[in-house]
Amino acid sequence: MFQFYFLLMIVIFPLLYLAYNFSSKRQRYNIPPGPPGLPVVGHLYLITKPLLHRFFHGYTKKYGPIFTLRFGYRRVVVISSYPLVKECFSGSNDIILSNRPLSMTNKYIAYNHTTIGTSPYNEHWRNLRRISSVEILSSHRLASFLDIRRDELRRMLKRLARDHTTNGKLDSFKKVELEPPLSDLALNNIVRMVTGKRYYGDDVQDKEEAEIFKNLIIDIFENSAANNPSNYLPFLRFLGSKYEKQVKRIGKSVDKTLQRLLDECRKDREGNSMINHLMSLQDQDPEYYNDVTIKGLMMAMIIPGSDTTSVTIGWVMANLLNHRNVLNKARAEIDEKIGQDRVIDEEDISDLPYLQNIVSETFRLNPVSPVLLGREASKDIKAGGYDIPGGTTVLVNAWAIHRDPELWHNPEEFYPERFNGNKIKIDGSVDSVQTLMPFGNGRRLCPGAGLGLKTVMWTVGAMVQCFDWETVNGEKVDMEESRGIVMRNLKPIRAMIRPRPIISKLVVEATS
Repeated sequence: MFQFYFLLMIVIFPLLYLAYNFSSKRQRYNIPPGPPGLPVVGHLYLITKPLLHRFFHGYTKKYGPIFTLRFGYRRVVVISSYPLVKECFSGSNDIILSNRPLSMTNKYIAYNHTTIGTSPYNEHWRNLRRISSVEILSSHRLASFLDIRRDELRRMLKRLARDHTTNGKLDSFKKVELEPPLSDLALNNIVRMVTGKRYYGDDVQDKEEAEIFKNLIIDIFENSAANNPSNYLPFLRFLGSKYEKQVKRIGKSVDKTLQRLLDECRKDREGNSMINHLMSLQDQDPEYYNDVTIKGLMMAMIIPGSDTTSVTIGWVMANLLNHRNVLNKARAEIDEKIGQDRVIDEEDISDLPYLQNIVSETFRLNPVSPVLLGREASKDIKAGGYDIPGGTTVLVNAWAIHRDPELWHNPEEFYPERFNGNKIKIDGSVDSVQTLMPFGNGRRLCPGAGLGLKTVMWTVGAMVQCFDWETVNGEKVDMEESRGIVMRNLKPIRAMIRPRPIISKLVVEATS
């Protein structure tokens, strides 16, 4: 009998609280409109929708560019308009909207909301931001890792050429799946810069450890806060939520892996890695630069930076394969500016405006983060004439804004020329090349935006320069999107490639 009353209590009390809370706030505030929700859960059933950004876009046709949803006990406001984004993420409003919503994922995996991506907007976050921008990702620091990025890119190019050689000749088309080499490239780039260690590829000694690490990254994305009702209905935890146990297990595994990498770097204090630099700061201020702070910075660099980079490169190549005229123009620009005597280098990117346009257009049509990570209002603000009460989660549907016909001519068309004369700005301004938000916006702009942009452009440029590309059986690449916080191609991207003359020099270097 006691169990029955206890169960009844934990179900009825939240229901009464939600009913009172939301009805009273609607009376006191001019809340943006929205569809009717279910009792208790509200619109929580939407998290099962396969393509949430498209589903949200459908709601704008009925409720306008700003509407309200309820995910359990949380009020969520979705914005799909550039003027509203500018209003929310400029001036004092940007400060008010600089917190992140709390979640079990960030509690157990991201060191209790203390990493740069999950921490509230406070002194600790500002310190982490300064460390990332000045100590880790400064132009000088990134320049010191240029040889790593160059080495990893050439390794990938040689791998593709080696895997597609017939009887020692480099003159035939063969099929390739792009995800494995691109994933290895992105992960090795960032892991080597952070730890000095290569994790992926044929010549890696500890492949088992590398596979464990790769699977952990997948687990983190699959168990994000957006994917489970327990983050929005806390009383589910009392009913024995398996999700909490799952994220605790992942958190312990991630911490164990990061601690092992940190301890390995302690044995080699002479190495040039981001961890080595952070350990020198730890020597000066061990109380602040403790192991948890360093591991949090490692996590913030490795996990989001690697996956989003490889997925973006995949989208760019898929667009090029489906638009032969654009691919031919890109190759012609590279052949004219660089030629076939040397492989494109990072510093050449500034001389290749059409390549930059292609990447910009891919950011627009295929944003890796179609719905930007949520912000939480620290106090009441107004947007579009509506009230957004403190504690509300604000989501920006970047995918919808990137396809807004009021902002873009023929928004569904892949047309890089629309960016002629413009360059992507990555300063967090909402005016960056009209409305592109590939790295977020405002104060919570991704600190690795500059590195990510260079890596994408350099890699695409090298792949276009070093190989001829065809679609498999002359069929277009399927551009269907996957669900999740990272939008990737639903089906693996496959293509036919044939090495061009420049690649022979790299292969000769590798065998000599």
